[in-house]
Amino acid sequence: MGPFGIRWIAEHGPCVAGRSFSDRQVAGPFAAWEHRHRFEPHANGTTTLIDDVRYELPGGWIALPARPFARRELERLFAYRQRVTAVDLGWHRRYGGRPMKVAVTGATGLIGSALVPFLLSGGHEVVPLRRASAKGPGGDVPSWDPETGTLAATVADGLDAVVHLAGENIAGGRWTAARKARIRDSRVNGTRHLAEALAALAEPPRTLVVASAIGFYGDRGDDVLDETSAAGEGFLPEVCQAWEEAASPAREAGIRVVHLRIGIVLTPAGGALGQMLFPFRMGVGGVIGSGRQYMSWVALDDVLGGVLHALRTEDLAGAVNIVAPNPVTNREFTKTLGRVLRRPTIFPLPAFGARLAFGEMADALLLASTRVEPARLRSDGFAFGYPDLEGVLRHVLGRTGR
Repeated sequence: MGPFGIRWIAEHGPCVAGRSFSDRQVAGPFAAWEHRHRFEPHANGTTTLIDDVRYELPGGWIALPARPFARRELERLFAYRQRVTAVDLGWHRRYGGRPMKVAVTGATGLIGSALVPFLLSGGHEVVPLRRASAKGPGGDVPSWDPETGTLAATVADGLDAVVHLAGENIAGGRWTAARKARIRDSRVNGTRHLAEALAALAEPPRTLVVASAIGFYGDRGDDVLDETSAAGEGFLPEVCQAWEEAASPAREAGIRVVHLRIGIVLTPAGGALGQMLFPFRMGVGGVIGSGRQYMSWVALDDVLGGVLHALRTEDLAGAVNIVAPNPVTNREFTKTLGRVLRRPTIFPLPAFGARLAFGEMADALLLASTRVEPARLRSDGFAFGYPDLEGVLRHVLGRTGR
């Protein structure tokens, strides 16, 4: 309700692989909740996705006025799920072929937590790489040691590709000297050790996809940047250059290496949009600094498609910008988000206020202008699911209408 949430605990029941599952609320916002999600195939080769929901609002007759609201929210929820399912199946249909065994570092992060189920839904075997000390429900889990790059034998056997997403959160706090060292070391050292370990395998994987960032280009004003553009100046460009160079041992061993320079990922689950939602929903959002700085954004759904494109496109190597084809200024972004949320955007955050609150990080992440084009994806004919800012915001925030 508004900015406030209630923890929802569900118990999953019978599951028929590829056909159906059910869940029931153990604790949460409803007096009762039972849900069955199923796919019904038809003779003509099509399939219908069906969600049967039986729910009861808390409060009995007192909750009668809330019934239309609950109905609308559930319609938004399941419409979103249907869109994501259709888009995911579209990606897998386009990039079909032999199922792969893919290891993923950073599998619990913002992108990794979506990538793992996405790849699984395409029939691929996914091995989340966790630190060597991690324990799973069954005891030891397939693991790696980022300090040495050591991989468990169960990971290395029959591995087709690795997607490397692990690293210290860049926006996790003010950039003290210690935090900047952790940001750099977690990316550079972790990538180098992983690349060396893969290169040393008797049968190394064919592909290593390494997350990078459009921070590579730095603050470049209105300049239009693509993968051929030089690196910028400052802490983030230096980190990104060293980060990409750290994968050299894998490249030298004949492994195809792709560096995904990812833009501002739009999802309410976290990242920049996740942090913006509370003030904007409260009606106190506004432009940051001059508002003229460019924001190169991308839908989370298109990041997943971009990773799959990198895994399946055998002649693709080197830097690839994962950004939507229509970057916008901060002022345009602010106006669009306010319009989607139906909130005013009249409370600006001046540059000095951003610097006061966030220090050096403000100049690199909030005030810097980076206008990036996805030139290589376009030349490959990559089909963005969400090329329009208002369209992706309405999608992820459930504001698409009935």
